Amino acid sequence: MTGQPLTLGVIGTLVWDRIFERDGRSEPVEEWGGIGYALGALSTSIPDGWRLLPILKLGRDLAEKGRRFVRGIPGVDDSGIVVVPEANNRVDLRYQDESRRQERLSGGVPPWTWPELAPFVDLCDALYVNFISGFEMELQTAQALRVGYRGPTYADLHSLFLHMTRHGERVPRSLEAWEAWLRCFDAVQMNEDEFELLGAQGDSWALAAGALGSDLRLITVTLGDRGAAYVSSSDFEDDPGRWRRSGALTVSTGARSGRVAPHEAPRVGDPTGCGDVWGATTFARLLGGDDLETAMTRANRMAGRNVEHRGARGLFRHLAGRLSHVEEDA
Repeated sequence: MTGQPLTLGVIGTLVWDRIFERDGRSEPVEEWGGIGYALGALSTSIPDGWRLLPILKLGRDLAEKGRRFVRGIPGVDDSGIVVVPEANNRVDLRYQDESRRQERLSGGVPPWTWPELAPFVDLCDALYVNFISGFEMELQTAQALRVGYRGPTYADLHSLFLHMTRHGERVPRSLEAWEAWLRCFDAVQMNEDEFELLGAQGDSWALAAGALGSDLRLITVTLGDRGAAYVSSSDFEDDPGRWRRSGALTVSTGARSGRVAPHEAPRVGDPTGCGDVWGATTFARLLGGDDLETAMTRANRMAGRNVEHRGARGLFRHLAGRLSHVEEDA
């Protein structure tokens, strides 16, 4: 440490959610979501000496509310927010059961280009990317990021596995050029359903192991209330600071895998954002010096706590075990 804070860049989309049929309510609940869940978890779990730099595009219609929300999260620097003229992203969520839902996306926040991203990521010592909308960047931009940014990267690929119909409905799809996408990051995350779509055919675990190498070091897979699993390159190191330094010219031979079950009984509540909380916590704790399975254990616990909270506002308080009363304007 040089006395200057280290910076974790956070790329994603801040979304205004309308959630239907939650808790048996007849009226929808409206609240901030999207990357807000990850920011709340990162604020709670990031080690001392780090600041958070959200790299976000906000639609002009919700820009001021969005800035107020982001500024209310401890440790956040909002200088990476760019206001765009398009309408901000909004999502209608309708739950089919405790873990599956229907999504309808509206709004038109445009993707980042590499020339736009480069000045922001140049300020970052590590980078967390979450494909909340699936339109945060195109593959060419992700490939340019891989070449142009030398710090460790962790990406939740979530909405890359969703196609949008002309009515805005999000439906699962296999990911085209999935191997190219995976090679853009040091570590990637998927949920169980997305993992099964990997490559659209064949054994997903074998495909995942075969994708590991000098670019991709780690794949994590969330399993809902059963915890999470992972597959890593044989030379994987827990310290993200070493992900881009070691083995740059070598090809990893073999892989290792494991599963980390939760130590607590499943909690009843709203699963929205649990995957975001899980991945953000895992990466934050790796940056804090935890080994992988210890970081995943903490992530399981935080995701379980998230189930008992509603929305992203005040989430950092709840995850830290404090009262989550929210003073921010809706």
